[in-house]
Amino acid sequence: MARTSQPLMGAKGREPRFVREALLQEPLGNGWARCLTCERRCKLRPGAYGWCRTRQNVDGCIVTLSYGAVSSLSANPIEKKPFFHFYPGSRALTAGSWSCNFKCPWCQNWEISKIPPPPSGDFLSPEEFVELATRRGCQGTSISFNEPVLSLEWSLEVFEKAVRHKLYNTYVTNGYLTPEALERLAAAGLHAMNVDIKGDEQTVWRYCGAVDACKIWQTCRRARDLGIHIELTTLVIPGVNDEPRTLESLARRIVRELGENVPWHVTAYYPAYRFHAPATPTHTLELAHRIGRAAGLKFVYLGNVPGHPLENTYCPTCGRVLVRRAGFQVLALHLVEGRCDACGTPIPGIWEGQPGGSHRPSR
Repeated sequence: MARTSQPLMGAKGREPRFVREALLQEPLGNGWARCLTCERRCKLRPGAYGWCRTRQNVDGCIVTLSYGAVSSLSANPIEKKPFFHFYPGSRALTAGSWSCNFKCPWCQNWEISKIPPPPSGDFLSPEEFVELATRRGCQGTSISFNEPVLSLEWSLEVFEKAVRHKLYNTYVTNGYLTPEALERLAAAGLHAMNVDIKGDEQTVWRYCGAVDACKIWQTCRRARDLGIHIELTTLVIPGVNDEPRTLESLARRIVRELGENVPWHVTAYYPAYRFHAPATPTHTLELAHRIGRAAGLKFVYLGNVPGHPLENTYCPTCGRVLVRRAGFQVLALHLVEGRCDACGTPIPGIWEGQPGGSHRPSR
């Protein structure tokens, strides 16, 4: 169970309500401490900030500086995350905070992910967030927009309260979080994760600054074993990860590491922040789709191409359109108790039932 965090004094110049003792840390002696929130595992001397700039060593104790610091808030269709095999047609109240533990130069949300948490600003308590979700008629919550594990302490309290209100909980993440953080999230009520697979290990190192991309795959495998529904997204970027051999390598690794039923979203990139390659052509995404299917993946989707037929979910046995979509809108749903209504094939996912209840996703 998540403990209720209490405000701390000591982070100079910051409103105390944003400052909490970090849940996962290791004292190293002489005032040093190691952060165990993400796989950077920053070793901090007194006064130092972590790589993400949301954590600081204050007198030998690591604190988070962004508890309840909300930069963005909106009620979104779950398809926007994207989740296509998880409560289709539902809505999740989505919150973002500040900063990131990756350095991607093409970040689509750079206005918040490239900025450390401000010393003051909008604050939203877990109780207020869950109450707002229910008031807006949402069926779940999502921590997104920037890397959500940087809001670990806040997330845990949100999720526990959301489960009590029969809401589901989701993360949209780069997957570079520690096993300790993931296990706490699962125990608190994290039901689904969309993990951003940036590319091969060289791509992740060169562009994202992450030393060991294998940790991301480990996160996915561990999440699956914990009963968390997993979907993957790759932003396909010209000149970065759009080569057929790269896409084939990713698709084959998904099958090998996670299985043929994991949905893979291949999504169009548009120039943003410090990256100015041209936007992804639709034919490149269609090629990625063919590569994914040839590798054995049963569910490959195109993203950021509204109205494309490859947004739809098709029965892998009879070809029936099971979920017809237009952008983030579900137009038709042809599933009965998670099965194709034409041939009865079971379709992996969480299609119906009580959001926020205990369940294990089918695979």
